[in-house]
Amino acid sequence: MRVGTVKETKTHEYRVGLTPESVQDLTSQGHEVLVESGAGDGIGATDTDYQVAGAQVLGTAAEVFAAAEMIVKVKEPSKAERAMLREGQILYAYLHLAADAELTRDLVRSGAVCIAYETVTDAGGGLPLLKPMSQVAGRMAIQAGATALQKEHGGRGVLLGGVPGVLPAKVVVIGGGMVGANAAQMAAGLGADVTILERNAEVLEKLGLHFEGRAKTRYSSKANLADSISQADLVIGAVLIPGAAAPKLVSRAMLGTMKKGAVLVDVAIDQGGCFETSRPTTHADPTYIVDGIVHYCVANMPGAVARTSTYALNNVTLPLASAIADLGWQEAMRRNPHLLAGLNVWKGHVTCPPVASQHGYELLPAETVLA
Repeated sequence: MRVGTVKETKTHEYRVGLTPESVQDLTSQGHEVLVESGAGDGIGATDTDYQVAGAQVLGTAAEVFAAAEMIVKVKEPSKAERAMLREGQILYAYLHLAADAELTRDLVRSGAVCIAYETVTDAGGGLPLLKPMSQVAGRMAIQAGATALQKEHGGRGVLLGGVPGVLPAKVVVIGGGMVGANAAQMAAGLGADVTILERNAEVLEKLGLHFEGRAKTRYSSKANLADSISQADLVIGAVLIPGAAAPKLVSRAMLGTMKKGAVLVDVAIDQGGCFETSRPTTHADPTYIVDGIVHYCVANMPGAVARTSTYALNNVTLPLASAIADLGWQEAMRRNPHLLAGLNVWKGHVTCPPVASQHGYELLPAETVLA
């Protein structure tokens, strides 16, 4: 199969869909790999590195899209890239369609076969292709929040861990999944006063055993959420409903109960955000202030640590990319129902239930596509 990867176009997005090492694996299996010139610059991988690995380096993204049977990306395709997709071409990337009606419409119109990293599952019910970026984003959320709390960035001027004689910052993490647990780990490690809000009793129990008092857990009722928010210096939004838009858990009215200069970091912004006042920002201009509360809502947080993120991502995406290239997407999905869960759009049809429901499309179940 001819597999292509291109330079990411999102603002300050430095990750790349395939590393030179991944290219070498694919070419050693007999596949042809096409790489846009400069695609790996953000992780320190040169065109020569890709050529040594067996790739053909092309001058533009348009050339890669025109020649490749499968496009491997990190982030969803831009409007210009969506216009390059053709019927039957495979797109393998993060898509987050529930939060973007225009993107969904364009992918439906393209006739492409669109496989979303974030809805691929595993035997334990987890999301293995989302997991490494959730780990990165959760840890980065604390770094970003700590910076935003500094006075020159509009924050309260509070140090997360405090100092002897001065209390540490109160950090509230909404959601105890992969993002939330990693955020809490980082915050607790810095000495902050951490509370994790979660509704699942089993998750609460696991978090309690894991943190052993270094972070507190609290059931995420409306009353407990409101009370915790009112005391917080930093709030991390870490909720996820796989494939669906994030619920709006913190209303604008609740901002009025918060300390002026407190910070909200919305890691769920890719799925629409879990704060009513959230809107996507970029690494170039990451924060804004609403009612005295600093909002950090960068939609591609892991892109700032591109090398770590790219290699962590390739570790989990490459085996499935290899299976698709070896077998074709249909046979790969017949053999692996967890990959089938990643099919979001197929030749003009929406095959992911939450996306179809969110945007009003008639659902064509992914199982029917293979039947």
